[in-house]
Amino acid sequence: MSQLFSSSNVKLLTNPLNQENPITVQVLGICSALAVTVQMKPALVMALSVTIVMGVANLIISLLRNTIPPRIRIIVQLVVIATLVILVDQILKAFLYDVSKELSVFVGLIITNCIILGRLEAFAMSNKPWQSLLDGIGNGLGYAWILFVVAFFREFLGSGTFFGYPVLEKIGLYQTGYVNNGLMILPPMALILVGVIIWVHRSFNKSLIESK
Repeated sequence: MSQLFSSSNVKLLTNPLNQENPITVQVLGICSALAVTVQMKPALVMALSVTIVMGVANLIISLLRNTIPPRIRIIVQLVVIATLVILVDQILKAFLYDVSKELSVFVGLIITNCIILGRLEAFAMSNKPWQSLLDGIGNGLGYAWILFVVAFFREFLGSGTFFGYPVLEKIGLYQTGYVNNGLMILPPMALILVGVIIWVHRSFNKSLIESK
């Protein structure tokens, strides 16, 4: 058990949360961060879906890495990702149909998420299954917390709610004259928020700038 969660393995989970974050450092997966962050609930479902697909895909590709011919490795990786995404999409339609409709085509577009394919090519193809699973989960969580932050501000300031619960109405803020900021629910605001998060993150991690 101690070997499974050695310091090097733990770093595979924690580094993507900060120093190797796929969005703020590698600037990948921006499209879905803009598309599904109007509310917290779809952002949470998308984050969980990406994390599951990335973790399982990393594991499968790592298990198959020595049997995949180099010439077709990208095709094999895409087939694995597509199969997992289809399974996730069907599960969402079966158990979370309203959220599935809200996410629309963006669940299917997980197939083209460059974070997933990047981790398969850069890590899973050359590392053992357990490490690859941890790497996939870690990068999924790193992607997830960015989505949560963006979705929180967009929903809270744009709709006055938190996971659909009318927070600002309950605390009586509307009675003081506050009006929901409609700009927050527009796609450009998501891009601005992601940019601000990247700026703040790099401001607290000077080494990221110096290493460029």
